[in-house]
Amino acid sequence: MTLRIAFMGTPDFAARSLAEIAASGHEIARVYTQPPRRRGRGQSEQKTPVHQLAEILGIPVETPASFRDPEVIAGFRALDVDVAAVVAYGQILPQDALDAPEYGCLNLHASLLPRWRGAAPIQRAIMAGDTTTGVQIQQMEAGLDTGPILLSEVVPIKSEDTAASLHDRLMEAGALMWPRTLSALERGSLEAVPQPEDGVTYAHKISSEVARIDWTRPAAELANHIRGLSPFPGAWFQLTSEKGPVRVKVLLAEAVSAEGEAGTALDDTLTIACGDGAVRLIKLQREGKGAMKAEDFLRGTSIPAGTVLG
Repeated sequence: MTLRIAFMGTPDFAARSLAEIAASGHEIARVYTQPPRRRGRGQSEQKTPVHQLAEILGIPVETPASFRDPEVIAGFRALDVDVAAVVAYGQILPQDALDAPEYGCLNLHASLLPRWRGAAPIQRAIMAGDTTTGVQIQQMEAGLDTGPILLSEVVPIKSEDTAASLHDRLMEAGALMWPRTLSALERGSLEAVPQPEDGVTYAHKISSEVARIDWTRPAAELANHIRGLSPFPGAWFQLTSEKGPVRVKVLLAEAVSAEGEAGTALDDTLTIACGDGAVRLIKLQREGKGAMKAEDFLRGTSIPAGTVLG
């Protein structure tokens, strides 16, 4: 039996899953994604990665501003799909939408639930110093990532992982889970396992203030904080210049053995004291500039020993 599927997703992470589902031979009746946004210096309107791939594959695309619109839900119901595959769509689906497909809506989530429910599980896992994460496909419920688990894949977090490298490994592992999940759904052999009631944590969206570096924290924690936010949105500090405060992102750093007043440069090569230990800044990006190695950054921006970073 070939399943009739609706796919809902937006970024690159979701596009990889769309490609895998399309290659598995199931019928994708419709793709839903976020509306085009104006981006870049020219503010030109750009379609999402999922939208672009769907057009290449010849799949009809809809970009509703809200899935709570009764007309949108009616149109979704009229597709008469067996199941909806949801990956980083960016909209909360109301109960009417969750109930429309025969087998409901299945969601790919980038953590081992119930740890890191919510919007930023990849970043939060690294920031917290986790050594293991994973991807899971769950049966969607009205609650935030509360549904039972259908399939899991454990993925280790390496000591050198950034949000970008972990994102790519989870994206690949998650995409490869869809053919197995859909085959099991066809056979009627999917087993839904309720999430544990303990161990719930929330991966709240990363705000600018959360991303700001707090030099009073231990060096090991700050190194994780920086890796977990690299390259986006980027952990940052404030540097005082002749033209006023300048925001500088730190994209890579390592914890080192050194002591001093938190936030103070201990040498001329960007070793910065923390609440416990120090971090050596390896890759930085000054506001309005490209990313560069520390030695290149210092050629244009002087941060001598004794400088206090904000």
